[in-house]
Amino acid sequence: MAQTQAVPLVNPESLSARSKLRDLIEIAIAFGLILIVIWTPRPWQQLLWWVALVAIVTMICLSLESLSVMGLRAANFFRSLWVVGLALGLSGVAVLLAAEMHTLRVPDSPIQFVKSFWGYAIWAGVQQFLLQCFFLSRLLRLIPDQKNVVWVAAALFAVAHLPNPLLTVVTVLWGATACLLYLRYRNLYPLMIAHAIFGIAIAITVPGPVDHNMRVGLGYLTYGSHGQPHRTHWLRV
Repeated sequence: MAQTQAVPLVNPESLSARSKLRDLIEIAIAFGLILIVIWTPRPWQQLLWWVALVAIVTMICLSLESLSVMGLRAANFFRSLWVVGLALGLSGVAVLLAAEMHTLRVPDSPIQFVKSFWGYAIWAGVQQFLLQCFFLSRLLRLIPDQKNVVWVAAALFAVAHLPNPLLTVVTVLWGATACLLYLRYRNLYPLMIAHAIFGIAIAITVPGPVDHNMRVGLGYLTYGSHGQPHRTHWLRV
C-alpha cells in the first residue's frame, strides 16, 4: 500500500496572515477606544474609560505574552538606568530655568509632592506599557522595517495627545526615543520612571494656561470654561 503524506491541519501562511489581521484589529480597537475616551464629554467619558480598560486588558491577557517578554524583567535594568539619570538631568535644567522665569510651581512639602504626583507616576507607567507592550509589539509583527515601526508608534502616541501642541511635540520625540531604547534593552522599568520624571517636570515648570494643565482631547479645548482648574487636576483628559 502506498504511503500517503500527512496533510497539515493549518496552513502556516494562513495562520501568519490571520495573526497579522488580529494584530491590526486589536490596534484599531484599542486606539479607537482611546480616542473615543479622550474626545467624549463627561459623564460618558468615565464609563467609556472602563470599557477601554477592560477591552485592552482582555486583549493583552489573550496574547499570552509573559511579563519578561513584555519587558517587565530584571535583565538590562541597570544597563538602561542611565535613561533615568538623563531624565533627571534634563528635568533639573528645566526646573532651574522655570525658577529663573518665575514659572516654577512645586508643592509645599515632600509629602504634598508625593500626594500630588503619585497618581501621575502610575499613569505614566501605564502609558509607557501601552506604547511598548501593546502597540509597538503588534506593529513589529505587521511592519518589517523597525525604523518605520518606531515612527508609526510615536505618531500614534502623539495623536493621542492632540490638540495639545506642547504634549504632541514632546510625545512624538519621547515616543520614538522610548521605542528605540526599548528595542535595544527590552526593559520597560527605566522608561516608565523617565516618563514620570519628564511629565512631572512639565507639570511644575509650565504654567497651566500654556499647556492647559496637561490636558488632551476635549479636555484641552474646554480648559477654563468653568473657571481655571487647579494644577493638580492635570490628570484629567
